[in-house]
Amino acid sequence: MSSPIFVAIDTPDLERAKTIATKVRRHVGGLKLGLEFFCANGRHGVHEMADLGLPLFLDLKLHDIPNTVGKAVQALRPLEPAILTVHAAGGRAMMEDAKAAAPAGTKVIAVTVLTSLDADDLNAIGVAADPHAQVERLAALARDAGLDGLVCSGNEVAAARRLWHDGFFVVPGVRPAGGASADQKRVMTPRAALDAGASILVVGRPITQAADPDEAARAIEATL
Repeated sequence: MSSPIFVAIDTPDLERAKTIATKVRRHVGGLKLGLEFFCANGRHGVHEMADLGLPLFLDLKLHDIPNTVGKAVQALRPLEPAILTVHAAGGRAMMEDAKAAAPAGTKVIAVTVLTSLDADDLNAIGVAADPHAQVERLAALARDAGLDGLVCSGNEVAAARRLWHDGFFVVPGVRPAGGASADQKRVMTPRAALDAGASILVVGRPITQAADPDEAARAIEATL
């Protein structure tokens, strides 16, 4: 990867997605395609984005019974994503089946606690642990299940790295200094997230909604 920055192409509009990706391709290391994009464009859209020549992070956050998730990952094999996400809360057996079904070159990583959630949100859904403790618990579970790494906020990545020295850590909720946090509650600057132990950084709206996405990507890259 030429850069640790993966730009989140979270739009249902395939042509807009291709336009943004084409503009920023020289200053990012890959493209993150999430549920919004996949539900609108499916496998065809993923193939179209793959033609741009950048690694693809397919962020579908799979979460179901082990057999269903394993078969879903198997169905995604022809897309050969560089990175694929499942929810750690699905449990060890589910994660084991996901990893077993994935192509050899795909990193299967576990989503721990969404960056849109804080301690109050976790408490509301019956999780007594604060985000930091919950990430540590799920990190250990994902490691023991044989996954390649996990997704967590920059606030928890240093602790996760201490638990899992050779893990692959994806940090979303990355915002340039002074940038708006929008619906993200646990955010960090790109440089701080890398220093804390991130392997790659997911940056969306600060790039995709900028007047000049290429300039925005270059500005963030310059801080690294």
